[in-house]
Amino acid sequence: MAEKASRTPRDETRLEQADRNYAELLQELRIIQTGVQILFAFLLTLAFTPRFATLDTPQRAVYITTLLLAVLAAALFSTPAALHRTLFQRGAKPEIVRTSSRLAGAGMSVLMLAMTGSVLLVVDVVLGRVEGTIAGSATLLVCGGLWGLLPQFVRKRAAQAAARAPAADPGRDRPLLPR
Repeated sequence: MAEKASRTPRDETRLEQADRNYAELLQELRIIQTGVQILFAFLLTLAFTPRFATLDTPQRAVYITTLLLAVLAAALFSTPAALHRTLFQRGAKPEIVRTSSRLAGAGMSVLMLAMTGSVLLVVDVVLGRVEGTIAGSATLLVCGGLWGLLPQFVRKRAAQAAARAPAADPGRDRPLLPR
């Protein structure tokens, strides 16, 4: 009977829930990590191009800052694997999941800044400082909106839908798309 009390709404134990949540988090990180690696590789190659020598001091500052942000994002996104490996089979899975989720959130914020810096730098070099600033600002706004505001909006809509749903069957399948 104690086992039933410790089950989640999906009828899984807390450890089963932690395992599922960690698997879902790793899948998200696999998608993000590829993009971060491509961005980092792109930034690394820039310093070895002939045109790099023509960058002015502000452009070089944006480049170095963006490169370091990409490194930090890669580190934040890969830390959950290192954390899991270090604490494997030590009964810490729920804490690994919580910590890894926070690391992924921090990584998304840092990645947003790295992408902003990359767009700022490239557009600044190609079109000019004002255009680069506008493009970088637009990148920051779009990522902030899609990664920050959109999830809050979806969460609010889900809470409203749950409040309207009959309480008798909270786990029933609902259609994903409105009819």
